[in-house]
Amino acid sequence: MEAGGRRSGGRSAWVEDKFDSTIIKQKIGELVSMNQEKLYELIDNIPVTPENASLIEEIKEDLAEKNYTAALQKIEMLGTTKKKRTSQESIEEEYEYDEEEEDDIGGVFPKPLSDKKLERQYIGLLLVDPRLIIKYFYLYEECCFEDPELLNIYKSIIFTEGGAYTSESAKRGFNFAKDNEKSYELKSVLKKEVSEKNYDMEKIYLDLKKLFVLRKSYLAIPIQNIQEKVVEIKEYQLYDKMSVEEVESAVVQVNDTEKFKRAVLNEGLTSFLQLGDNNLTNGLPLPFPILTQVFKGIRKGETMAFAMPSNCGKSRFTIDIAAHTALVHQKKVLIISNEMSEEKMRLCLITTILNNKEIQKMHGIEISKTEGELLEFKFRPDDAKKVKTDEEGFVFREEKEKQKDFVKRLLDVSKEFRDVIEVTNWVNKQIKNSIYFINITDHTNDELKKVIMNYYYKEKIEYVFYDTLKTDTANIGIGEELKKTATILSNIAQNFGIYICSTLQLAESDTLPVNLTVNDLAVSRTVKEVLDTLGLIKQINRDTLQNYEYSLNEVDTKFYDLKKYDDPDVRYYACVVDKNRAGAKPTLVFRLNLAYNVWEELGYLRLKQ
Repeated sequence: MEAGGRRSGGRSAWVEDKFDSTIIKQKIGELVSMNQEKLYELIDNIPVTPENASLIEEIKEDLAEKNYTAALQKIEMLGTTKKKRTSQESIEEEYEYDEEEEDDIGGVFPKPLSDKKLERQYIGLLLVDPRLIIKYFYLYEECCFEDPELLNIYKSIIFTEGGAYTSESAKRGFNFAKDNEKSYELKSVLKKEVSEKNYDMEKIYLDLKKLFVLRKSYLAIPIQNIQEKVVEIKEYQLYDKMSVEEVESAVVQVNDTEKFKRAVLNEGLTSFLQLGDNNLTNGLPLPFPILTQVFKGIRKGETMAFAMPSNCGKSRFTIDIAAHTALVHQKKVLIISNEMSEEKMRLCLITTILNNKEIQKMHGIEISKTEGELLEFKFRPDDAKKVKTDEEGFVFREEKEKQKDFVKRLLDVSKEFRDVIEVTNWVNKQIKNSIYFINITDHTNDELKKVIMNYYYKEKIEYVFYDTLKTDTANIGIGEELKKTATILSNIAQNFGIYICSTLQLAESDTLPVNLTVNDLAVSRTVKEVLDTLGLIKQINRDTLQNYEYSLNEVDTKFYDLKKYDDPDVRYYACVVDKNRAGAKPTLVFRLNLAYNVWEELGYLRLKQ
């Protein structure tokens, strides 16, 4: 500025720019000789703020009284106030909330669960009015601030600013805050952020509490797919309308049901139809062609059950299907039994593997051997003239001959025995198609579930056979408990994509085999409700065989009689399909040779017209 006091744009250039006490002192000296009017005009050009308003008035009074020394001192004070104000602005800038910066840096939680702005609003409101802590506090176990500095200030509020209003339960578990210059400065910034705005403390408190619930749950279970589902809760369309309790319930539901399969049904319908690669079409064939067509095969995710009277072949029927699944389809299977012992199951399995036509194609040896002959270790010699035989033509075992010596001799004289050993050795090598077995005569439903899940996780077994489906030990004889067990098995099948086939007890009754219904079950009729398929199987009395006939097609004009055999081991069984989610429910007839455990599906059964 020139000596003549020239101004630019109505305001002194040095006032428009940053001013300090040194410049002001120099100009005051120059202005002493000026007239009062121009001096007042200069002072008027100094920017007035809430901090310097009263001081400027005092300067004007001193100038009016020509007390220039006092005016100069106060102008020095004015410069100091300006510096303090600039320092405070830098502090506020340092602690100012920057939402964009938060998004860029990231935090402890994924973006949907990260809301530092909400945390700052809550803390700021408490600082402005610490009495709010009476109602709006968080217990130690539910508190989950993301910003550690805000957590520290929260501790300060409950022990210091709001200490007189905070209950003991609200303080319990927290340690004292670590107050320092930085925390004091942040408190000032937070108070200023909320002081000029109208916030709803009730809403902020509840929103933050819901967020704390999600954060706690997110950290509690570090499993990615579960954490993702917890984060999704925050993005529910009606999340804003959910209460804290409803958010907690949603978290529980995620934990309880994450193992369940989810899908959007109307997505991918075209590929589903065109590819045809799904459990509805690609079930493994049963050893029975018609049942395979009726049930669409053995389908993972389903529960199948066959009911028979006691001592009529349930375990043998189970072994037949399980062995077919394991060896023909080359799948690992698990057999759970509370009926037959391991030794009896092994003997029945060997018998089945030796005589089953489909399995014979796998091991390459055609042989016919009864279970009784295997049990009694009876084998025919290659040349009966060279070996001593018993009255039935089997190699005779000397009275004092040891087992290992007899085995060694059989290997030399009996091809039949060598064939059996070759087959069992072949089975021993089918490690990838193992048939696992466990006997659980005394068990609970929880133990049954753990057995299945253990083999599923350990061996990835997806085909399970349970002989016989009964209630757990504590609830024997209670019909409805059987449905509970069946429901547990059904849930396992659906949730983990496991095929579970069970046998059930059919009551001893006078009902004709072709007229069987679910009412003929021995215990619970309601078990049918949770099964996908149910077959009721009962032997046809030998004396009534002439009353039945069968056809090769469900609708046919040609029928066949049931041939009567002198061999008591040859039996006929009617199979009534009582439930089938896949469609048809025909009545079929099987011929069983009990000695060889050979089941043959003959066709569709009916009473003669």
